[in-house]
Amino acid sequence: MRLVLELVARLFLIVALCLGAATVWATFDAYRSVDRATAASAQRVAQALQALYWHEFLLRSSRTREQLLPVPEWRTLETMKLISPGVCVEFQPVIAFEKPLCGQSEGLGKAPPRWFSSIVPTFLGSHAEVIRPVSPRAATAGTVVATPDAAAAISLAWEYILNVIDVALLMAAAIALLASLAIAHALAPARTIVTALQRMARGQYRMKLPRFRSMELAMIGSAVGELGGRLEEATEQRAALTRRLIEIRDDERRALARELHDEFGQNLSAILAFANTIETAGTKEDKDNGIAQDARMISQATHHLMASLRDALKRLRNPLPAELGLEASLVNLVDSWRSQSAARPTIQLDLKGDLTDISGPAATTAYRVAQECLTNALRHGTAREISLRVERRAGDDDALLISVEDDGGGDAARVAQSAGFGLTGIRERIAAAGGSLSILPAHRGLSVAATIPLAA
Repeated sequence: MRLVLELVARLFLIVALCLGAATVWATFDAYRSVDRATAASAQRVAQALQALYWHEFLLRSSRTREQLLPVPEWRTLETMKLISPGVCVEFQPVIAFEKPLCGQSEGLGKAPPRWFSSIVPTFLGSHAEVIRPVSPRAATAGTVVATPDAAAAISLAWEYILNVIDVALLMAAAIALLASLAIAHALAPARTIVTALQRMARGQYRMKLPRFRSMELAMIGSAVGELGGRLEEATEQRAALTRRLIEIRDDERRALARELHDEFGQNLSAILAFANTIETAGTKEDKDNGIAQDARMISQATHHLMASLRDALKRLRNPLPAELGLEASLVNLVDSWRSQSAARPTIQLDLKGDLTDISGPAATTAYRVAQECLTNALRHGTAREISLRVERRAGDDDALLISVEDDGGGDAARVAQSAGFGLTGIRERIAAAGGSLSILPAHRGLSVAATIPLAA
């Protein structure tokens, strides 16, 4: 998951948890606010009756105190204003046929759903009645009892929750939206860093990143820049060491070629001469003598060894590009394979672009890659047709593209993981030249493609 989406998802989770906590708190506060309203109603009515009590006590001092209250004057609109909605107040001791005086409970809000009406009392409990004396100094004056209406209390709590949730949802949506935009804006430079890392993976190590405002991103950008510089230095050092290794190996190949030519070539020529002499002498002395036949077998073996030696010398000595140029050497390479046997696969050579000015290590590398790929396709496969394509891609990124494709089957993954000397050698040469090599499956065979940069 992308980091921005993950952070936004976490933000939404936090907002949802906060919203749930706010809902629970609002439910508890709204439900218990009825208890506070009940106590306040009882207190207000008790104070009003206390004033009425002392008023009646002063006007009708001849009456007993038990008969002073209640009087009809207490059940008035003024008293009703003192009672909160959903609360009923009665005077005790209760007189016969005296009904509680209740606040207006209709129209308090929408009827709550059944699940809310059943869950809230279960978890938050029921409401208790509130008793207040009319006068602390006159116990016989009676008491005021305020009782909350359970249904009205739940309706009030539901209406309060709806009002709170609407505002909370709007605030949560606004916070989530603004925070998401802020997160996306803060993490936008991460794309630049990722792009730089992707370019570094493709070999473009020198990446100049912009300065970031965030200290953490600035530290990451600085580390990426330093890493790119060190990778470039390490790559250059490795390429230099590889080039030196190839030069030393080429020197050894040339020295070995001279030794093989001077020692083995001369000895094989001498053996061939001796075998011919023995064969001639044996033929003159006796036609049925087996010595002549043995000499002919030695001559045939010597000819075979000399042919193998010539092939080895061709591979060991300096490549033809140093003498003929890249284009002519490639034509000569293909013609030499074609001339060895008519039963060999068909080799198609496709040259594109100007190859005349390609020389030095680039030409040698291109020739060695083509030589090794053709050798592998001819010796290790059952190809009927092989295509060798060499193209010079002009422009800012001047490079030489070499592609060898055959229809001889083969497992591209296994070949790519091969540690043979041939593939290892061309990998080293291409790496030293700063190029790339890919081995992929093709139609009924394999495709080996190499890119060798020519720009200095």
